[in-house]
Formats: sequence, C-alpha cells, structure tokens
Amino acid sequence: MLWLAIVSLIVVGMVFLLLEILVVPGATVVGIVGVGMMIGGVYLSYSQFDPQVGHLTLAATIVFIFFAIGIALKSKTWKKMMLNEEVKGQVNIVEKDIIKKGDEGITVSRLNPMGKALINDEYYEVSSKDDYISENLPIEVVKVEGNKIIVKQKS
Repeated sequence: MLWLAIVSLIVVGMVFLLLEILVVPGATVVGIVGVGMMIGGVYLSYSQFDPQVGHLTLAATIVFIFFAIGIALKSKTWKKMMLNEEVKGQVNIVEKDIIKKGDEGITVSRLNPMGKALINDEYYEVSSKDDYISENLPIEVVKVEGNKIIVKQKS
C-alpha cells in the first residue's frame, strides 16, 4: 500500500510539473507543488525502505521525468490535439462602385453600432454613424472606406 502512495505522489507531481511547463506560464505554485510531490515520493521511499530501494526510486523518477517531458514536447503529440480546421469566415468584400454614398438599404439586425444590413440586394456588415438603429429600418450609406460601410438612419 505504501508503494501506491509513493508512485501516486511521483505521477501526480509529474502531471503538475508538465502543467507548469506546458500550460501555466511562469514559476507558479503548480510547478512548485509538482516538484515537492515528486521529492516527497522519493523521500518517502528512502525513509520507509532501505537506501537501495530509495536509489532505484530516485533513478526511476529521473528517467520518468525525462521520458514524460520528451513525449510532451514532441510535435506529433500536440498535432493529435490541435484543431486542423480552416477559418472560413470573411470580412466585407466591398467591390469598388458597387456601394456608393447615398445608396439605400434596410437593417437586418440592430446596429449598436455595428450590425447587418441589406444594401443593393446584398448583405453587409455596417457601422452606424450616430446612434443605435433598430432592425427593419431604412438606412442610407454615408461613407465607404475600404471594407467599412458607414450608414445612418434614413429620415
């Protein structure tokens, strides 16, 4: 039963140490606790068994540390956990002279100050010039700057 406690201390300490190295930035409590748990496991084996068992536990712990860190740092290990999807979202693509100052449209969503609008039978993300504009209200294009369309509520 004592061996289970020693092995548990060393394994949980190694998990904490890996969390410190790979997830939690800086020298924080997680790493200190992990190293302390591993030292506690080795100390427990020295104090409860003869020195030869303590030496074997220390050597096995050192090998375990290098093995675990080596596996954790291999690139193929993390490729299995990475998201390999491509972002398919896009920004407004406003072709020149398609939308001009003075064009009219209708809001599809509430503009506070940004939202969607239907202008010239196309949906665009637009910005309100002045204030919030509720949905389904007529709007007018005030300015087009690159991909940014600025509108105001039509009076």
